[in-house]
Amino acid sequence: MFVIVAATLWGVDGIILRPGLYTLPVSLVVMIESTIITLILTPFFRKQFFHLKTLKGKDWLAFIGVAVAGGAIGTMSITKALFYVNYVNLSIVILIQKLQPVFAILLAALVLKERPPKQFYGWAVMALIGALLMTFGANLPQLDTGDKTPEAALFALLAAAGFGASTVLSKRALRNIGHELGAYIRFLFTALVMSFITLITANIRQVEQITGDQAGIFLIIAFATGGPAIFLYYNGLKRISASVATICELSFPLTAVLLEYLVRGHLLEPMQWLGVLVLFAAIIRVSRLHTPSLSYS
Repeated sequence: MFVIVAATLWGVDGIILRPGLYTLPVSLVVMIESTIITLILTPFFRKQFFHLKTLKGKDWLAFIGVAVAGGAIGTMSITKALFYVNYVNLSIVILIQKLQPVFAILLAALVLKERPPKQFYGWAVMALIGALLMTFGANLPQLDTGDKTPEAALFALLAAAGFGASTVLSKRALRNIGHELGAYIRFLFTALVMSFITLITANIRQVEQITGDQAGIFLIIAFATGGPAIFLYYNGLKRISASVATICELSFPLTAVLLEYLVRGHLLEPMQWLGVLVLFAAIIRVSRLHTPSLSYS
């Protein structure tokens, strides 16, 4: 439930909040949101820094990988993909984003040595089928969303790979540390990586273009859909396998499609509602499966 709630908050972020940042460079957006959260949290976690001595080399590498794969590649790519289609037609972006579980499950087997029970794969396929039905109903994906559709598709694919890798690396990073401090380190490393990227691309100069409304959006992200979501996510990920977590994260496109209906009046068709039911049922069944103890190194 922690992972599902976190992914739901990301859906709110993507449909309600992030469109208001459309005029800013993607790297600047990710850098600012990560930096704000890091600055807010630092006073609360400063006294826990002594726990960092329990981390080993592979733990630090995992956190760096999370910052690069999820914080940099994943977040920048999905934001750029949505910017390319102007949040008008999200079909191709959401379709490709659904490949994330494929990347995550493969990497979980390779990196974490996870071996989910056989029932997992059947319900995972059902979840993907439900997600496709929910998004498109009985229609084919709309690929003619504009001149930038190929670019949006590429960035959506990068986002799927980045977030899939981030799920697996986050699970590995939390092996020797609590989820609270782990979430803080994730934001700290992401802020450092994104600051470097923003500086070398000279996008830092456009910070002066941030409006008052956009500053408010950044604060809402920091206190609602950004910071709290990651803490919830890491709390859940600490308790379940990466394979199960990546299926539960499909509540993100579920939220996005439902918000498209509630906010923009895009009414779901009967086949789409069927997809909602199938996806929801599959997520619940997957979340109840027991994954054997992991022996990753």
